[in-house]
Amino acid sequence: MLKQQLFQKIQHKLSPKQIQLMKLVQLSTLDFEQQVKKELEENPALEKIDEEEISKDYDDNHLDTLMKNKIKNVDFNNNHDKILHIKNNLQEENYHPIVSGISFQEYLKNQLHTCRFLNKTELLIADFILGNIDDNGYIRRKMYSLVEDIFLILGISINLEKIETIIVNYIQQLEPIGVGARNLQECLLIQLSYKKTSKEIVLAKEIIKNYFKLFVKRHYHKLQNKLGITTNILRKVVHKIEKLNPKPGKLYSCNSKTINYLIPDFTILVMDGNLELSLNKRNNPELKISTLYLNMLKYYKNYNKKQQNYKNIIIFLKKKIDSAKWFLDAIKQRKNTLMLTMNAIMNYQKKYFLTGDTSNIKPMILKNISQKIGVGISTVSRVANSKYVNTPYGTFLIKQFFSEKMTNIEGQEISSIEIKRLLKEFIANENKNQPITDETLSNIFKNKGYLVARRTVSKYRNQMNIPVARLRKML
Repeated sequence: MLKQQLFQKIQHKLSPKQIQLMKLVQLSTLDFEQQVKKELEENPALEKIDEEEISKDYDDNHLDTLMKNKIKNVDFNNNHDKILHIKNNLQEENYHPIVSGISFQEYLKNQLHTCRFLNKTELLIADFILGNIDDNGYIRRKMYSLVEDIFLILGISINLEKIETIIVNYIQQLEPIGVGARNLQECLLIQLSYKKTSKEIVLAKEIIKNYFKLFVKRHYHKLQNKLGITTNILRKVVHKIEKLNPKPGKLYSCNSKTINYLIPDFTILVMDGNLELSLNKRNNPELKISTLYLNMLKYYKNYNKKQQNYKNIIIFLKKKIDSAKWFLDAIKQRKNTLMLTMNAIMNYQKKYFLTGDTSNIKPMILKNISQKIGVGISTVSRVANSKYVNTPYGTFLIKQFFSEKMTNIEGQEISSIEIKRLLKEFIANENKNQPITDETLSNIFKNKGYLVARRTVSKYRNQMNIPVARLRKML
């Protein structure tokens, strides 16, 4: 039997403007500058304050002449940004040269196309294979996948043996040496094949070809037994292998990419025993609503209201001006949110910022700052995950100051950052011939008065990208 029921339900929904504001908060200084630049390009009603004024105190006659001459026969029915040409015609255009560099793929293709031993079809296949080489110089695709793609895209039927021949005899002969390998083992073997033959090189080839897993896992005693060599000879062979480049394409591919510079969003200074926080000025651009567009809106509201074309113009102008007003307000809110959040973090970790001693970093989670300033945890997370702060002790990602709470034997609260610092110190001072295991590290912590389990040691070691004891072993 059907029944009607009445119930209340509370839902929290963010408006599109609130969502955009959160996105602005999350942006770094460089990304925020790009967003401002994009907004200036897309919205002609928004302009920089330091730009030369393009309209001041227009009288009605001046505006009348200007509007009739500049927007004659312009259709605003679809709200296209055709009105932007008014501003462009009244301002001097600036042109900036565009500099482009050669890409890693183009660098390889230029070498390949100098080869006279490839026919037209083989050259097409080789070019296609080059397009599947990643920035490190490796072909990560399966050979049968390449065969299928070449047939589907180029319409050329080819077998695995032919692809293998093109890769080995042509692509793997290109510079940098080692490019075109399917895995690390093959990459190292290619590089070793170009080395001048010696006893160490011959042994290095044998190790990589036949005992690669033992080498990767650093089972040096097993390698000595397999090869029947002394520790001194093995040390020389390993040194030869370590000098090889595991990512031959990295240097070339990095040169063709834009370099992102680290720009701190905040600066903390210690002045007479007090902390001073400042926001990077690039996060607070000086923008305003175009005076010309405000005058245009005022003009059209008071002139021939009944004309349909003018009504469309008024709608267009109002939309652009309202968008500019919201963007200016969003910038202000973003600035206030950033300063409020960072100021709370600075005060929470005041002892550290005054001394620079990592042992003074207090355990701190997102909730601590969220409750302190009355904003959501997600807002604090957006600030912490993407912003950097410049301090007298270096420039750090704000996220690094957040840590878990731990206790020592005396029951005092300490930060996991301090535990990680000590762990790094213990490993740095270990005997590399006999690296310390996680269990031993846990016992060392206990002797120092810190209750750190073996699993916790393993967790922090992995977070710091430090390998296990066996892989830290050196001859």
